[in-house]
Amino acid sequence: MTNGPGAGIPAVSSAILAMSRHLEVRDVLKTIVASARELLDAEYAALGVPDDHGGFAQFVVDGVSEEQWKAIGPLPRQHGILAAMLHHATPERLADVRKDPRFGGWPAAHPDMSDFLGLPVADGDEILGALFLANKRCPKPTGGCGFTAEDERLLGILAQHAAIALTNARLYERSRELTIAGERARLAHELHDAVAQKLFSLRLTAQAATALVDRDPDRAKCELHQVAALAAEAADELRAAVVELRPAALDEDGLIATLRSQTQVLDRAHSARVTFGAQGVRALPSSQEEALLRVAQEALHNALRHSGAGHVDVTLARHGQGALLRVADDGCGFDPGAVRTAGRHLGLVSMRDRANGVGGVLTVKSEPGQGTAVEMEVPGG
Repeated sequence: MTNGPGAGIPAVSSAILAMSRHLEVRDVLKTIVASARELLDAEYAALGVPDDHGGFAQFVVDGVSEEQWKAIGPLPRQHGILAAMLHHATPERLADVRKDPRFGGWPAAHPDMSDFLGLPVADGDEILGALFLANKRCPKPTGGCGFTAEDERLLGILAQHAAIALTNARLYERSRELTIAGERARLAHELHDAVAQKLFSLRLTAQAATALVDRDPDRAKCELHQVAALAAEAADELRAAVVELRPAALDEDGLIATLRSQTQVLDRAHSARVTFGAQGVRALPSSQEEALLRVAQEALHNALRHSGAGHVDVTLARHGQGALLRVADDGCGFDPGAVRTAGRHLGLVSMRDRANGVGGVLTVKSEPGQGTAVEMEVPGG
């Protein structure tokens, strides 16, 4: 890029707009890093958010392949130049980071870096993270740094707005957590009242049926039909309320670990074999992860309750920038032509709505006697 006076301002503006489009912390972090790297035409960029134990709670990189990142190994600690930026809010512009006395080396798989520009991301006196770039794509002056004072100024503007975007994202997530907690309490109360009422009615109806068995079998039969209907209503209300709650495990453990755990539980609880596999999946926006989990749960419920399957296989694989979920069973299958009548019973309408709600696509493949495969594709972030 050309570093004439004001030349980078339109690019900074575009980067700021890109950051403002996201509300999830990890999405904001990824956008900050990608925007900084593009803005200053650097080969590598990274942003580390420190924890309270000398490490990093989050560390996002751009310019490093997934294979390289895995080979590099554990996240860095807060030491050397990173520690200087985090503890003293000091910008760092170096001609060769490897020659700095604070440089402590890096793992064998780490890409080689020379010129370096780093800035703290701060909200007032609180340092939220360290943003740095390496290897500017330009001819290097002899013994000098490819990054210029103008680059440092532009990155400083970006870092200030990054702090605002990151703070807003944290506030949003905290607000959402409080909303979810309140919603859990409300649903728990409603669930208790609704299901308790249904169970009370079911108990009375069952008692009436018991009293009528000998003297009026036909009426007893009608009462037993009512028992079955009430039980089904109670189960539906319970399931509807549970489906609306976002499981804490997804926030804490991530989509892959949550799916693996749930399939393992289902494998133990049912006679059918339930398996799970994942391959190359990147982190996804939380709304897409939640939708994938919900569709997987619905498809698993259908397969285990209605299909008579002996084996249900769940797979999650990288698909372009997004992911593809597949839940396949070897059960009785059904006629897709009858989906209009069967769709609501099998939850296909709600699954399709969830997919559409996050820009995804749901596909259901089935034939009588040939099993069923439910596939959901999401675009990623």
